[in-house]
Amino acid sequence: MGFFRSMDISASALTANRYWMDVIGQNIANANVTRTAGGGSYRRRYVIMRERPFAAMLDTSRRRLEGGVGGGVRVTATREDPGPFKLAYNPEHPDADAEGYVRLPNVDMEREMVDMLVATRSYEANITVMNNFKAMANRAMQIGRG
Repeated sequence: MGFFRSMDISASALTANRYWMDVIGQNIANANVTRTAGGGSYRRRYVIMRERPFAAMLDTSRRRLEGGVGGGVRVTATREDPGPFKLAYNPEHPDADAEGYVRLPNVDMEREMVDMLVATRSYEANITVMNNFKAMANRAMQIGRG
């Protein structure tokens, strides 16, 4: 694996994790929204990430030598969670149905907080990798000087 390639892989993970944290933040911010521009309650969103190919994985023989390592991660989609809405009895709410129930978003705050913790820890781990890369590059330049 090339020296600078490791930095590129961590940078792609930083970008993907930052996007994931933004989506989680949107979910938390809209946890009580019962009326969206598209109509109906807000639906929780989630991110799908996939391995990012490294320059078409070069050629087959080199891929075998490198152990089939990819080139990081990328966000491929953001989807809406099809799970059921939460129902709350509140006949005075403007969005209540004929029986007095309001469809609340399918956002589970505990799940969002756990996802945020995982995304944050992953982001921090990749920051550590980048800092270690910078320290190794700095040390390599010092070796060359003298």
